[in-house]
Amino acid sequence: MTEMRLFTNQLSGPLPLTLSNLTNLVLVLLADNQLTGHLPDLCQSKKLQDFQIFDNNLDGPVPKGLRDCSSLISLGIDKNQIEGDITKSFGVYPHLNDISLSSNKFVGRLSPKWGLCQNLTSIDFGHNMIEGSIPSDLGELKNLAILDMRFNRLTSEIPPEIGKLSSLYWMDLGSNRLSGQIPKQIGQLSNLEILDFSSNLLSGKIPEEIGNCLKLQSLHMNNNSLSESLPGSLGHLASLQSMLDLSMNSLSGPIPSELSKLEMLMFVNFSHNQFSGGIPISIASMQSITVFDVSYNFLEGSVPNGIHNASAEWFLHNKGLCGNLVGLSPCDLQLADHRRKHQKIILPVGLPMLVATISIVAGVVALLICRKKASKSTDDVSKGGVFSVWSFDGRMAFEDIMNATENFDEKHCIGEGSYGSVYKAELQDEQVVAVKKLHAGDEEAHDEEIFQHEIEMLTKVRQRSIVKLYGYCSHPRYRFLVCQFIERGNLASILSNEELASQFRWERRIALIRDVAQAITYLHHDVHPPIIHRDITSRNILLDVDYKAFVSDFGIARMLKPDSSNWSALAGTYGYIAPECSYTSLVTEKCDVYSFGIVVLEVLMGKHPGDLQAFHSSLEDQFLLEEILDERLPQPEAGEEEVRRCISVAFECLTPSPKERPTMLKVYRDLSI
Repeated sequence: MTEMRLFTNQLSGPLPLTLSNLTNLVLVLLADNQLTGHLPDLCQSKKLQDFQIFDNNLDGPVPKGLRDCSSLISLGIDKNQIEGDITKSFGVYPHLNDISLSSNKFVGRLSPKWGLCQNLTSIDFGHNMIEGSIPSDLGELKNLAILDMRFNRLTSEIPPEIGKLSSLYWMDLGSNRLSGQIPKQIGQLSNLEILDFSSNLLSGKIPEEIGNCLKLQSLHMNNNSLSESLPGSLGHLASLQSMLDLSMNSLSGPIPSELSKLEMLMFVNFSHNQFSGGIPISIASMQSITVFDVSYNFLEGSVPNGIHNASAEWFLHNKGLCGNLVGLSPCDLQLADHRRKHQKIILPVGLPMLVATISIVAGVVALLICRKKASKSTDDVSKGGVFSVWSFDGRMAFEDIMNATENFDEKHCIGEGSYGSVYKAELQDEQVVAVKKLHAGDEEAHDEEIFQHEIEMLTKVRQRSIVKLYGYCSHPRYRFLVCQFIERGNLASILSNEELASQFRWERRIALIRDVAQAITYLHHDVHPPIIHRDITSRNILLDVDYKAFVSDFGIARMLKPDSSNWSALAGTYGYIAPECSYTSLVTEKCDVYSFGIVVLEVLMGKHPGDLQAFHSSLEDQFLLEEILDERLPQPEAGEEEVRRCISVAFECLTPSPKERPTMLKVYRDLSI
């Protein structure tokens, strides 16, 4: 036998070891089945050329014969549970054309030997746990067209040798820990069509040379620490069509008018940056634009008339944008307000001067008293505590927050929890934030250095579905956190409100489940060291105006209590805590997986499932959706399969044994099929 084609069936169970006796095999296609167990050695004779076994449930290590199979031309073992050190599991394949190892459990570092596989046109190592740097030797692969390393743990800088990949048209390095600046050699990739550097730690300026990538159709650099102004050369990317996403960075300066040259571009996301000035009028000429999101910046002036299907949500939370959209202030109204502020009230000539003098003196005295109080509060913080918000001066930021909340007056309170109260605060720059004031405690910070390190780590967490922590104040008198403000509030309050729940349609609920899964996956698999949330509940999931989900409250309140024993104490919310947490002090990622399963059922049922044992016993294996789903919504039709998949994933997450629960990475993949 030289060829075996059994792909896309329903074969299950392990592969027979006797397959190793087929020493003349050249082609093996077993993909898209339900095979389990370990891979047999099918390349003992060194004749195997095409081996495709992706989309199964195989586990265990890579056989030695496959590692030394120098005859390989195509290898696809992605979407399994195969594990091992990628450095030791693979050799040099002089004839290899493409290789896909994605969505497995490979660890270790990338070997420079991959640069010796000169025939490679496609490398897909995404969704593993590969560490270390990207070898500069990859630059020797002149034929490489696809390079996919997303969702790993890669560190260090992107090597400049990447610019030598002249055939590359798809590069995805998203969701890693790459740092440093984007190499200017990126401009040498003249055939590049898709580029994704999102969710890394990249800093510095976007290089001007990127304007040389004239075939670029999609560009993702969101969720980094990129700064300075945008290069005008972005306007040269005439082929840019599907996406330009630079959100969640620290980009500043004006939005370049050259962007209007991108006549095919549909989606632009510049939100959550520091852009200033006005929106160029020429943007209105971009007829293909479907989304132009510049929210959460420092833009001002009028929104250009004529932007196709413009939504006010694209322009909210800026310094002073106005326009003719519902939800924005009309520009003529702002002008009228400006004039009113400058009108003078002419007093009668005969008004006694004594009244004016007394008023002035009283005002000065009141101002001095207020400043003294504010100064005392600020001095208290600066002398005896830690204050860190954005890059502001600590004293100024503290005064701004105290003024915005009127010293935490109850009228600004928008929610309360067991660890503190949340206040809505509009700062001097008109940015709205949520301030969580923690309940007073008697503890003394005996390990302030560790506390600062943990909080600073959380301020660097950058993921779209995670509430951003801007800063904090740690002081015996004032303990609060400054976070991103999310408009609709928490999931629990929406599900408990009949009107809001009826508007929370199935497609929105499915999208929320995926967003939360992606956020927790990021915390567990893309942050080093991993962050265990420990309190995944419907109260800690917030929704914005578009019903997009944001995970909040990372147990920071418990971290702020310096007693380190809190970390081993039972923590969380009753009804969401994994069963093992009641009899062991060991907290693992699987605790979050269990809590996520509860939340999924709660989203679909419209209420907490209650006692799980009773809930399970009330359902048969082939359950009816109407027995589970929220009765306030009509039964799903087009999305029934997705709803069933969510329920199935939830039951897997709620397995009593933590070892048998899936990882959040697997959960997210299963939900994204």
